[in-house]
Amino acid sequence: MSDELAGRIGRLKRERKAVILVHNYQNPEIQDLADFAGDSLGLSRQAAATEAEVIVFCGVHFMAQTAKLLSPQKTVLLPDMEAGCPMADMIAPQQVRELRSRHPSAVAVAYVNTTAEVKAEVDVCCTSANAVKVVEAVGREAEEVIFVPDKNLAHWVAQQTKVRIIAHKGFCPTHVWITAEAVGKKREEHPDALFMCHPECEPGVVDLADEVLSTSGMLKFARETDAREIIVGTEIGLLYPLRKDSPDKTFIGFPEAVCPNMKRTTLEKVAQALETLTPRIEIEEAIASRARASVERMVQYV
Repeated sequence: MSDELAGRIGRLKRERKAVILVHNYQNPEIQDLADFAGDSLGLSRQAAATEAEVIVFCGVHFMAQTAKLLSPQKTVLLPDMEAGCPMADMIAPQQVRELRSRHPSAVAVAYVNTTAEVKAEVDVCCTSANAVKVVEAVGREAEEVIFVPDKNLAHWVAQQTKVRIIAHKGFCPTHVWITAEAVGKKREEHPDALFMCHPECEPGVVDLADEVLSTSGMLKFARETDAREIIVGTEIGLLYPLRKDSPDKTFIGFPEAVCPNMKRTTLEKVAQALETLTPRIEIEEAIASRARASVERMVQYV
């Protein structure tokens, strides 16, 4: 990061009374800007608890929307409005309504990796870290659970519970680049390494894992494990905070697992967002109130 650009961002942040949130998959120079770094929902909660008037979310669109849901009175900026999430785009509100009409007694659960419009159509949200707890809890209230949009996370949750899950067919295009064959090759090259992966990976990859964890779970596990080498089955950006957090350990990633949307954020775009207070995230209140309720309801179960 150039000293001039860093100084400009720091000055603008103070002037705007802003906080910068950075997801774990962002490029290293963006992660170095963070007031808070981590998982999308955790970041939004941290920002809501601050006195900041402006939130700059260095992530993708649905994450910035979630920050706006939890901080409706604050200005929420997404430095690049084209930074979307293909998996979130794989489910539309109308598809949720159709699933609910076919399964009227089911409880509908949405992974937080969805738009506000989809969150507004479901009963409760979940994260990759708490999906099992949420599904188990709502499964006590209904015979079946609709789960959108990620079929791979749904498959993993189904393995951990006895709840009947009706899964949508969405998936994360980045995580499917990590194949069972690629994992096998890494293990041959690093026979003493543990393998941890994200539950967005395909079932054949998850079945090979020693640990299946969210990104925040991976950081915690890496700190606490005695393993010296760890193969990391998620977006390559997580290696940067892992190496900073646990410098005494070796982390082996999959260079092909790159989310191009996460890499759209640049220092220049962050500075411009702070300068112009655009692009802003706005959500129609009729949608926001229902979507916010589905996020807040999650807390009742976890």
